[in-house]
Amino acid sequence: MKKIKDKSRIYVCHTYYHVYVSVLKEMKLVRDTIPTEYKKADIALSAMSTDFENLGERIKRSGIFDNVYALDEKREDFFPQLAKYRKNYHNILRHAVNRIIFTKLLAKYQEPYMAEIDFKAYEDIYVFCDADPIGYYLNYKHIYYHAVEDGLDCLKNYDDAYVDNYGHTRLKLLFSRLNLILVTNGWGKYCLDMEINDRSKPHMDCPRFVEVPRKPLEQALTAEQKKLMIEIFIEDADSLIKQLRPRFKGEEYAIFLTEPHPWDEEARKRVCIDVLEKYCKGYRVIIKPHPRDLIDYEKLCPGVVVLKGRFPVEVLNFFEGLHVKRAVSIITTAMDNMDFVEEKINLGASFWDAYEDPEKHAFNKKVGLSLEDE
Repeated sequence: MKKIKDKSRIYVCHTYYHVYVSVLKEMKLVRDTIPTEYKKADIALSAMSTDFENLGERIKRSGIFDNVYALDEKREDFFPQLAKYRKNYHNILRHAVNRIIFTKLLAKYQEPYMAEIDFKAYEDIYVFCDADPIGYYLNYKHIYYHAVEDGLDCLKNYDDAYVDNYGHTRLKLLFSRLNLILVTNGWGKYCLDMEINDRSKPHMDCPRFVEVPRKPLEQALTAEQKKLMIEIFIEDADSLIKQLRPRFKGEEYAIFLTEPHPWDEEARKRVCIDVLEKYCKGYRVIIKPHPRDLIDYEKLCPGVVVLKGRFPVEVLNFFEGLHVKRAVSIITTAMDNMDFVEEKINLGASFWDAYEDPEKHAFNKKVGLSLEDE
């Protein structure tokens, strides 16, 4: 008997930005749908790569979603028996067979941890980053879903569907369409389409890409929706506003958006110190740590303003009167969407060359693609 789809939508999120986009999409539906016809969606927060702290509670209080689930995805290293299928035996046939086995087993082992959510009951499932176990699981269960871009224009820096499948790419894409393996970002058999901000950005186009620009979603927010967005992501907005208020007339700010890279914490500290010295001198400095960057920047850089709490930097767009003279990042694409910034400097991945082995971050260059800063 065919499963009855008695639920509307669910968004599967792995980062704060994923939640941000999910809220934008739901707010659009609220504006565009006749109230009597609107059905609330559910949202699932996966703690596999992000500590959402008490964000779930604030989402519940907002009333935007019907149910807020905690998704207990497990990384592949949680199952040590999978390790042998990831080794490089320098044999194409063996590698292909092992990848097919790995694809099925990783999904199968997720079953006990996905049991709380009945994905087959939803009319639409939106998955951010289907390279995570949820993508394997849905394809294994033959459940159709919509993929959504992991970060704003993130495929220009790293398209894992292309980079991770470089060499015999067409054959691997065929295997994915046959559901023997999973190639992400629109190439999975049960992926209906993939929403991206700008189709001109990826190095490899996929016929399932659907362009859904983020900026119009933000610009259409009502005053009440902007207020609600701030309440969801920022616990103490008044304190944040106080932090960002100039101490004297004419004081100007520069903001540095950190990354969770380099992986070595000491190298990351040196990156920050050098960036502030080269690009933020003469300004009052704001540091917006990446949600996965846990360095104590107040201790590292006494006197700077460190934005507390984890939230997408785009939320700052909704604070009236906020103005920052300069923003600096390495590869953070979110900077492009910061309307309150006058000058934007993106240093590019090659900036890290002086701090770690370039091979650790030059993914595009490895497969013959140019870096964004070249």
